[in-house]
Amino acid sequence: MSEHGPLIVGAAFASSVVAAITGTGGSVILLPVLVGVFGVREAVPIFSVVALVSNLSRVGMNWPSIDRKAVAWYSLGSIPFTLLGAWLFTRIPDTGLLRILGIFLIASVIARRVHPALRSTFRPQWFSLIGAIFAVFSAITGSAGPFVAPFYLSYGLTKAAYIGTEAAGATIAHIFRLGAYQGFGAITFRMWLDGLMLGPVMIGGTFLGKKLLERIPTRFFILIVEIIVFGFGIKFLLQ
Repeated sequence: MSEHGPLIVGAAFASSVVAAITGTGGSVILLPVLVGVFGVREAVPIFSVVALVSNLSRVGMNWPSIDRKAVAWYSLGSIPFTLLGAWLFTRIPDTGLLRILGIFLIASVIARRVHPALRSTFRPQWFSLIGAIFAVFSAITGSAGPFVAPFYLSYGLTKAAYIGTEAAGATIAHIFRLGAYQGFGAITFRMWLDGLMLGPVMIGGTFLGKKLLERIPTRFFILIVEIIVFGFGIKFLLQ
């Protein structure tokens, strides 16, 4: 990783800052870089290690505001289907993974733009179904944060409550996902090490993002990121 170290560290830091400010979107910055350096088969498990550290840091920094009920219901659905998604990850060919990832990147940009609001009364029990659906997708692509975000917002969570709750649910899913990757032989010791080495960078970015959360406008920055991400999505689809 030394040759591409500065690029990976920069992408990791930027992704953690964005995730700390918006609650999601970090994956679409870091994942394309990891895919370019390691290939899709190694990039997704490495990203899961990085994401675990990043989500844990957001949980710690927003702990008092977390909605435990939403996390519990989300985890009820996500845990078993995370295992299914990890198994599918080991069975899908590399070209298929790249195309799925390309669709994910493009759709994540569209999801942020459309950002559907669910106007009906949102019950916490619904998170069980949401967790189940997106756990499979997340285990294959590494993340599904941009798609889960509208549901947390529709539940009424904002700012620290939204960021902390989303991170807590994702943390639990990542723990089981990494355990499944290990059991299926999809992650090696070196991949664990590569991901953990980025941990301090992610924590630093989370701390900065937390400080900036209520102080800076993010629309222009996110627009630039979305353009880059959309381009990577097209690139992966064409490979």
